[in-house]
Amino acid sequence: MPYHARMATPARKDQLPPPRRTISGGISDLPLENWREYDDILTDSLWVLGDRDNSGKHDGSYHGNFIPQIPRQLMRRYTKAGDVVLDGFLGSGTTMIEAKRMGRNSLGVELLPEMAEVARKSFNAEAAPGGKVFGEIVTGDSRAAQTREKIVRALAKHNRDGVDLIVLHPPYHDIIKFSDRPDDLCNAPTVADFAAQFGDVIENLAGLLARRHYLAVVIGDKYAESQWVPLAFRLMEETLRRPCGLALKSIIIKNMVNNRAKRNKEHLWRVRAFTGGFYIFRHEYILLFQKRGK
Repeated sequence: MPYHARMATPARKDQLPPPRRTISGGISDLPLENWREYDDILTDSLWVLGDRDNSGKHDGSYHGNFIPQIPRQLMRRYTKAGDVVLDGFLGSGTTMIEAKRMGRNSLGVELLPEMAEVARKSFNAEAAPGGKVFGEIVTGDSRAAQTREKIVRALAKHNRDGVDLIVLHPPYHDIIKFSDRPDDLCNAPTVADFAAQFGDVIENLAGLLARRHYLAVVIGDKYAESQWVPLAFRLMEETLRRPCGLALKSIIIKNMVNNRAKRNKEHLWRVRAFTGGFYIFRHEYILLFQKRGK
């Protein structure tokens, strides 16, 4: 038999090499056999991170934004190059900037038009060392059906019908007042209302997530009337209650460094802690869910 004919003969199933094992069961594109090389990827449930990465177009001046190291860790573990990442509370654009750097496509939803424009300018100005990617910003309420329709249309422009990772960093209820709009979650009348409105976000967006892929909620707690209010666990319960096929995968505790509200006031907060009998917030949570079902 000629050589070229032998090369064209399909291999039998028992002759095929075993499928390559990758981190997170194929969700990422990192070969598992090289796991010793991934010193930068955290696998513990306690994340002790340093100061905020302010390189490039990352900017920590927007009160309430999170550090780029969080979406970076999540994208390393749970996406491949060319995947689509959705941020439902975009703010100043941290997730999309980091996605562009890492060669991931991205979409962001931002309620406030002025912040959507800030994020758009930052995203467009950021370099793309990971290769050409798309980034789409939708102005709207992440709970609204019309916002979901805008996301679907934006995906269709790029021949996509879903997303591979969802990152949600909502307001921590009323700790920071971002606007006077009644549809802004920071203006929810009660913690119960806040949790229910966040649940509506979950229900509106989770259907866009590919099966077996991940949704992360970054949230902290708060004090009210001298009591600790466990916002994170209220949102965790609300997320699991919604019929979206999401299962709790991990609860990660992340340290807080150089919190703006406490900056240069450490001694004052320490005195308050002594006199009030409480402990000072030094952590927040990353709640990690996986999409199950068909």
